[in-house]
Amino acid sequence: MPQNRLEHPFDAIVDENSKVLILGSFPSIKSFEQNFYYAHPRNQFWPIMEELFGVSLKNNEEKRAFALEKGIALWDTYASLKRGEGNSSDANLKELQVNDFDAFLKKYPNIEHLFFTGQKAYQGYMKHFKHIDIETTLLPSTSPAHAAMKKDEKLERYSVVRDALE
Repeated sequence: MPQNRLEHPFDAIVDENSKVLILGSFPSIKSFEQNFYYAHPRNQFWPIMEELFGVSLKNNEEKRAFALEKGIALWDTYASLKRGEGNSSDANLKELQVNDFDAFLKKYPNIEHLFFTGQKAYQGYMKHFKHIDIETTLLPSTSPAHAAMKKDEKLERYSVVRDALE
């Protein structure tokens, strides 16, 4: 069955005060439906952020405001791709086209650290943009597909995001 090319469905969450950029690979099917980052109900990204920063985020507007207030930008490594049938797994992503990080980081020069929520996001960035002189950190995926690592361990690993903002 032929696959249709998917374009990234929503803009980055970012402003001139953003200090760190957290990058996933590409929105999941649930994120497409919700028109927001890390929207799958079992994705641990937002619960980890809530615990790290001692907040409770009830909806997408609160999540967006929280990210901007803390200096966190959210985006994805890939601008468009083809997704295989069935699920949102990164292994299902083909014909990947990366976002333009040269232009993005020039537009937002206060971003000083990139965090990647998984290998696919990190590898795509490094393949095309390792010439950019900026600190990068690979973090474990918060996806429900990455159940091998317990939430407490992910929380510990993600504490570097909070540390980078202090």
